[in-house]
Amino acid sequence: MKLFKNLLDSVKPHFEEGGKFEKLYPVYDGFATFLFVPGHTSHSGAHVRDGIDLKRTMVTVILALVPALLFGMWNAGDLHYAALGETVGFWDKFFFGAIKIVPMIVVSYAVGLGIEFAFCVIKKHQINEGYLVTGMLIPLIMPIDIPLWMVALSVVFAVVIGKEVFGGTGMNILNPALTARAFAFFAYPTYMSGDQVWINTSTDAGQSVVDGYSGATVLGSYATGGEVQYSVMDMFLGTIPGSIGETSTVAIIIGAIMLIFTGIGSWRIMLSGVVGAIVMGLIFNAVAPYAISPEQQTFMAVPFWQQLIMGGFAFGIVFMATDPVSAAQTTRGKWIYGFLVGLFAIMIRVFNPAYPEGIMLAILFMNVMAPLIDHYVVQANVSKRKKRLKVA
Repeated sequence: MKLFKNLLDSVKPHFEEGGKFEKLYPVYDGFATFLFVPGHTSHSGAHVRDGIDLKRTMVTVILALVPALLFGMWNAGDLHYAALGETVGFWDKFFFGAIKIVPMIVVSYAVGLGIEFAFCVIKKHQINEGYLVTGMLIPLIMPIDIPLWMVALSVVFAVVIGKEVFGGTGMNILNPALTARAFAFFAYPTYMSGDQVWINTSTDAGQSVVDGYSGATVLGSYATGGEVQYSVMDMFLGTIPGSIGETSTVAIIIGAIMLIFTGIGSWRIMLSGVVGAIVMGLIFNAVAPYAISPEQQTFMAVPFWQQLIMGGFAFGIVFMATDPVSAAQTTRGKWIYGFLVGLFAIMIRVFNPAYPEGIMLAILFMNVMAPLIDHYVVQANVSKRKKRLKVA
């Protein structure tokens, strides 16, 4: 590491004021502070000295995503070879998934960081670190067969419209990764829904397997009243079709433990989100006999606890709903925010057969409502203090 530090110090004068690359200083500063703890100091106002900065926080979240990423790579290969009817080893499955997923990650980071660098050079401010996590999240919430150019367009929309127009990292009101998914879903619905997008069914020659092969997700099967081909253990372990990083509840729980242990992820939002989902699930279980259609009755009758391991609920509540920028900030607000995310997620997935996965819309809706929740929480605290003051 000393070699890299000496190299950065040697080229630093070229990027400082008066150097020939002066305009590119934000790019240099971004790489330098990513590799080493920045030496910047506060010159005014109260501040707290800490050994961790935003980049280190983002890296911790990425490490928490690694279990879901690695399992997603293996699962993509496992489903692919199962569709072809071929029996191969663990590493063959893993490498197939890696070949499909790594390019998506490269495109996500290349396009997203390129836009971030461009905005920083134009605005002459430091690199925003928030995209370090967003760049990993976007591929993990996409289907395995989505074209790379769609990933790139989704990233452009998320960074420019979902973040930069609001002022950059820390100013956005919507989760950028979910903004990218929402754009892809509504702009290219045939590539983001249905039974054909979750499993790669092409041979080495690029031809598809037998026509009519179904790669329906668990939620898709319930929404259409079809037979679910996967067991509860399959859902829990993640050996089912779905977005790349969202299928394995086990891998997501490992990531959740890392976030909670390091204090980076809000356990209040995670816990209240689960409680909200359980409450809505219990309500549906109670009213299932009165459902209008047999398909909806079947979906409502799904055991409430099973709703927690289906679809992208676990991934969304752990890695999306806990976004410190777009989530509620107050302690009581986090309980309310998380509870409503879980409640609405199950409500949307059951009531909307055309869109059986509701966690994305639930989180985006609550992102918009989070400032309002915090406002009323703060006002309630102010009112209580005023009453205590009058009594005193």
